[in-house]
Amino acid sequence: MKFTVPILDVKDLNFEVKGQSILSNISFEIFSSEYIAIIGPNGGGKTTLIRMLLGLDKPTSGEIKIFGKKLEDFKKWYKIGYVPQRASHVDSSFPATVLDIVKMGRTSQRGYLSSFSEEDKQFVQDAMLKMDVLDLSDKMIGTLSGGQRQRVMIARALASKPEILILDEPNTGVDMVSQKRFYALLKQLNRDDGITIVFITHDIGVIADDIARLFTINQKAIICNDPKQTLSCQEMSELYGIDAHSLHVHKHEH
Repeated sequence: MKFTVPILDVKDLNFEVKGQSILSNISFEIFSSEYIAIIGPNGGGKTTLIRMLLGLDKPTSGEIKIFGKKLEDFKKWYKIGYVPQRASHVDSSFPATVLDIVKMGRTSQRGYLSSFSEEDKQFVQDAMLKMDVLDLSDKMIGTLSGGQRQRVMIARALASKPEILILDEPNTGVDMVSQKRFYALLKQLNRDDGITIVFITHDIGVIADDIARLFTINQKAIICNDPKQTLSCQEMSELYGIDAHSLHVHKHEH
């Protein structure tokens, strides 16, 4: 269901570095409970776009609104959960338990110096249950498998009770079984909890089955409401610089 005010509203966004255009005239809206996948070639600007949505990079020109507020006026960052690239890669000697990591997800809302309330504990436990990592609470994060660490990082993002979850290629270094489980978890979060999902991926084969809209980014944006159609259209050939017929759509069994 689309509301009048989108969660994310991007208008005429441009980003340059030393005179070189990284993103050009990007405009789009994302509404509550949507599931959006973003694809594009390496160096096409996908991560740069996400960094601007999170306020980490400032656009050269254009406007970003989050929940109806201009980016510079937006304060409720706990509403946005973020899982970065290589989320499953953690130094094996990092001195933190799974519980320590997930609890970090509450600091964006309560601050680092605030006491940990019963409500905080409940949110953390709920997030760990959803990601099936509660039994790993006392394990050191560096001892877990890539798939387990991936789920812990998503649990950390969910601990703040976000309304939107942004994920930047979190499957890097994760085995295929864990990837299938990961896609099923994302679909469940979107369907059952109504969390808006924005997901950067290179797995073109799986995304057409579950998502509502597909954004392709290669300096400019192409937005399609029919992902399966986009996967075979001329724009895909131009985006990736290859024959679109070489892109194969396959289905993952969940």
